[in-house]
Amino acid sequence: MITKEQILHALSHVEDPDLKKDLVTLHMIQNIEIYPNKLKFDVVLTTPACPMKGHIEHACRNAIALFVDKDIEVDINMTSNVTSVDTSQLKGIKNIILVSSGKGGVGKSTVASNLALALAESGAKTGLLDADIYGPSLPIMFGLEGAKPMATQMPDGKTKIEPIEKFGLKLLSIGFFTDPNQPIPWRGPMATAAIKQLFNDADWGELDYLIVDMPPGTGDIHITVSQTYPISGAVIVTTPQQVALADAIKGIAMYKMEGINVPIIGIVENMAYFTPAELPENKYYIFGKDGGKRLADDNKVPFLGEIPLIKAISDAGDNGFPVVLDGDEDISEAYKNIAGRVAQEVSILANK
Repeated sequence: MITKEQILHALSHVEDPDLKKDLVTLHMIQNIEIYPNKLKFDVVLTTPACPMKGHIEHACRNAIALFVDKDIEVDINMTSNVTSVDTSQLKGIKNIILVSSGKGGVGKSTVASNLALALAESGAKTGLLDADIYGPSLPIMFGLEGAKPMATQMPDGKTKIEPIEKFGLKLLSIGFFTDPNQPIPWRGPMATAAIKQLFNDADWGELDYLIVDMPPGTGDIHITVSQTYPISGAVIVTTPQQVALADAIKGIAMYKMEGINVPIIGIVENMAYFTPAELPENKYYIFGKDGGKRLADDNKVPFLGEIPLIKAISDAGDNGFPVVLDGDEDISEAYKNIAGRVAQEVSILANK
């Protein structure tokens, strides 16, 4: 008879590529069941968006064949339990990820929306908070103009805002509470108080990831959010052009400042190149080439991926149906790859 110890010994030779430890040491092997000609077990990954899922499963099968029995049937259930930071401040939210940019106009909100959707499609419980007080775009990008969140009385007597649910995401924006045709002329203290309400007074429930679409720049809201809540890390969005890179450098420097100390998950290069539909093999680097990659290398942070400049991406957002949901397969795949890298880096940071 095969024993549990034999199985654990075999799987102790399989290493998580990101955490650099074996699966048994990481307690990722659970619920082992042994039958005469078959064995079953769970591999509990640190995120459902793990880009190495297939590699790990293949390595487990090879280890069983090599160290246990090459002819036995192996049933592996690849599941996940998302690694969490300190959740005492916002109970139930395992990771808060800021999507930030040094300047406006680089597609930060589009990246944040499609990143959140890609994580949700992977099976992660995900929320999206639009923290861009002066220019909220979430209501338009999700076709929710005029939507008004409900208020619910909780068992402790407190009243909480119910985020609006759409496309598998929990969504909240200051744009749900203001006139879209009127400016919001608030000073810093009023804006930061409003942001705290969106965090604290919402019933987010259980979330693996809360993606926060931050305002452009480096202002009051960035400092308040970074110093008030346990942030897993920040994703910096830039375009390849020099003026955007210069501002992105300042954004990275702000998160690294003493008293803020938010880890940089990585860089996303948006509008990286243009490919005409009639010339699908051609790439035109309108704003320069590899600026985001150089920025990542210079700051010793991961380069998460690049998104092309394609009209379908902005059209999808304008139509309230972000491109990850039903867009060009290559574009959707690009966002899903970035989501996998983000989840991967968050897991690595949480296990340091």
